[in-house]
Amino acid sequence: MNIVLLGPPGAGKGTQAKRLEDKFGLVQLSTGDMLRAAVASGSELGQKARSIMEAGQLVPDELVIALISQRLDQPDAQNGVILDGFPRTTAQAGALDRMLTDKGLKLDYVIEMKVDDALLIDRISGRYTCAKCGEGYHDRNKKPKVAGVCDRCGSREFKRRPDDNANTVRTRLDAYHRQTAPILPYYRAKGVLQSVDGMASIDAVTKALARILSGQPAVAPAAKAAKKAARPKRVAKAARRPAGGGKARRPAKAKPARKARPKAAQKRPAKPRGKKKL
Repeated sequence: MNIVLLGPPGAGKGTQAKRLEDKFGLVQLSTGDMLRAAVASGSELGQKARSIMEAGQLVPDELVIALISQRLDQPDAQNGVILDGFPRTTAQAGALDRMLTDKGLKLDYVIEMKVDDALLIDRISGRYTCAKCGEGYHDRNKKPKVAGVCDRCGSREFKRRPDDNANTVRTRLDAYHRQTAPILPYYRAKGVLQSVDGMASIDAVTKALARILSGQPAVAPAAKAAKKAARPKRVAKAARRPAGGGKARRPAKAKPARKARPKAAQKRPAKPRGKKKL
């Protein structure tokens, strides 16, 4: 099973990819990690990537596709892979499909992690980590239990990524909407696109992704609960029926009260008695 996780930076793709690796026996392929590994290995592709990166240029799609192709041939990738961060454009999506077809493979699912831009900016711009153990925190949503002390290792040193600020996040979101979002119609037309609520809790997103990979429709728990709560409550059938069972009868219409007659009018005059025959 081969899948692609799509979503803007900070949507949680890396976190969810790690969880899906453990649950389904897949391998996460991050093109950034693959490029760094190729450069460190000194392979032919790595040397080409090094010269391009050192010149400050973008690595061409053909080189990235070649790296992915080599990685798919390794034994640990036989159960399937999770592509995180690639493809980013429609051209890359087409090149990936052609490479997979040549290998007799295909993408089974492309899953979009939908997020709200304003909430995402707040989520990213407020996060920081422990400099020693890497435990993550947030200025408002997840503070250390003891101010200035890491919950996990007790360190008092913290750090923030230089690009975790509102302006940088907005720039990265703009780039995503311009370049990556247009590939959604491409995959929708191929019938492999699904989506989950990326702003839900981490566990809720994991559950929704697992449902998709198990062949079930993804149902965001929060959305399902809200929809259920919005429905008007129906009266139970038992409550509509009389205690003795059977169909409930409509209440009888009240008859208008008769007007009281005067007593004299109520008595009928006595019939005259006839004479007896002799």
